[in-house]
Amino acid sequence: MSTLQAIILGIVQGLTEFLPISSSAHLALVPWVLGWPVPSLTFDTVLHMGTLVAVVAYFWGDIWRILGAWWQSLRTRRIDNPDARLAWLLILATLPAVLAGVLLEDLVEGLLSTPAVVAAFLIVTGVLLFVSDRVGRKQRTLEQLNTLDAVSIGVAQACAIIPGLSRSGLTIAAGLFRGLTREEAARFAFLLALPITFGAAAQQVYIAARAGLSSADLLPMLLGAGAALVAGYLAIRLLLGYVRSHSLRPFAYYCWVVGVAGLVLAWLR
Repeated sequence: MSTLQAIILGIVQGLTEFLPISSSAHLALVPWVLGWPVPSLTFDTVLHMGTLVAVVAYFWGDIWRILGAWWQSLRTRRIDNPDARLAWLLILATLPAVLAGVLLEDLVEGLLSTPAVVAAFLIVTGVLLFVSDRVGRKQRTLEQLNTLDAVSIGVAQACAIIPGLSRSGLTIAAGLFRGLTREEAARFAFLLALPITFGAAAQQVYIAARAGLSSADLLPMLLGAGAALVAGYLAIRLLLGYVRSHSLRPFAYYCWVVGVAGLVLAWLR
């Protein structure tokens, strides 16, 4: 993979990881359409490290406050602080994705990674965004989040192990179905990305380090991760500002257009 290709894919990853349009779909479809080399799992993971840093940079104040409250709750064995409660709900919501990754990752990678399947599930992402935006009450805040809400959103994140189902799209849609406002659903989705992305990325970086990387491999990866970081940070700012007063339906339309185009290309090839 050339340096330019790595940077372009980094930008694609950064934008599509947080905009609810499926980074996995775009990282599969863009190289396929352009005839580029298929990104390795290690490259994909390094790009996710870039977006992980973007989330940490944007939510640094929130993260520090939530971690402090969580640690205090461990020491006092009391959860009487809204931030401590949010921390435990984020942990609970992370568990379904951890189980899905351990039990189903190899099966999903083997059976559901073809361009046609990815495009089809991108259309499903659009349907979920459209329906949740229409029927969600959009009244509740994160302080009103309960255990059932966290589990529901966590299961949605676990389903995003399937390429083409947007992690941010599904978790935001689940939040809307549970009555959260668009902004609060997006905020919870972004915070929820932290533990699962960190765990998966750390595992793959360890595997890559043991296997060894040449300098020719390392430079495109680092540049791609840097591009993903910048694009991801901008995407978070864009989406949180946008959803305060706008519908998610344009993202649903985009998913449908790209998904249908992917299906047509797969059929023609």
